[in-house]
Amino acid sequence: MKEVIDRSFLKSFGTHLYQLRMSKGLSYRKMAQNCHIDHADIKKYEKGETNITLLTLKELAKGLGLEAKDLINF
Repeated sequence: MKEVIDRSFLKSFGTHLYQLRMSKGLSYRKMAQNCHIDHADIKKYEKGETNITLLTLKELAKGLGLEAKDLINF
């Protein structure tokens, strides 16, 4: 049961990340350039396939021109 809840949480975060990226008009590659995270990894985060670290959260926020708290407020 916990695994289902965890997977759902990751997917919700990924959807939020995707919406933020789209609202900024950024492609995977452009965002990757902005935050020095591989575009394939960003795609995995958006699909909820991979859990992220706090440092990754910080980099993703930088790539979107936001604060980290904006990424976790979903």
